[in-house]
Amino acid sequence: MPEAPRTAVDKALDLVEAVARAPQPPRLTDLAEEVGLHRATAYRVLLDLVRRGWVLRAGDRYLPGTAVLRLSSSAAQNSLTAIARPVLTELSARTGMMANLQVLEDDRSRVIDAVRPERLAMITDLIGEGLPVHRFAGPLALVAALAPAARAPYLRPAEAAGHPLEGPDGLLADIARAERTGFAVEHGRNEQPVASLGRAVSPTSGAPVCAVTVVGLDAEFTPSRLPALREHLREATDALQALLTAPGVSTSATSSEPANGPV
Repeated sequence: MPEAPRTAVDKALDLVEAVARAPQPPRLTDLAEEVGLHRATAYRVLLDLVRRGWVLRAGDRYLPGTAVLRLSSSAAQNSLTAIARPVLTELSARTGMMANLQVLEDDRSRVIDAVRPERLAMITDLIGEGLPVHRFAGPLALVAALAPAARAPYLRPAEAAGHPLEGPDGLLADIARAERTGFAVEHGRNEQPVASLGRAVSPTSGAPVCAVTVVGLDAEFTPSRLPALREHLREATDALQALLTAPGVSTSATSSEPANGPV
């Protein structure tokens, strides 16, 4: 049976998905080739996607637009939290620390769920709070997982706060370190007694879907304990990635219908 011709909706969604999963912001020629469209056709569809905010054009390259971020953010409160809650619960039990889940927004991350042991009741869970990249491990891990061209909006709050970008103690060095190791560590920059360790979850080669962060007392993030914490966090984020790519679960879980269950 011959394959049905692609509709205008198919073409638009193919391009949005190609932009979202690209490891580096693609050019028009790259996108047209990947989705099997004539260059002129791809350009016309991209014009409409840019106009509607589904794709952002930066020079001759394309990035996910603000409409994608808004959709992901709103849906995350339902689907992603339901999928991730068992992972957070197990991670908190294994480490004895708080575990939280974060997603990127326009210029920071937002905490959308957290599991906190009773012994750490004095540490706020920050659910619903927006966190800037220069003060917390979660957004640092997420921004480090982005393509360099997509990081600029997340650097602006740090600049506005007077936080240095350059130099060995600057934000760019922190991002480079997190990109290299796969983990972001924060020691007491926001609250002196508190430390955190974050890792991004990227089910495909595109932008990260979320980050999981372990939060506890700074005194417990010792050099001798950090390797074990990293391993627990690696296992948790790998488990969440597997859930997000399992058959029957969308690889961008934030776009699926709300799931039932405790959140």
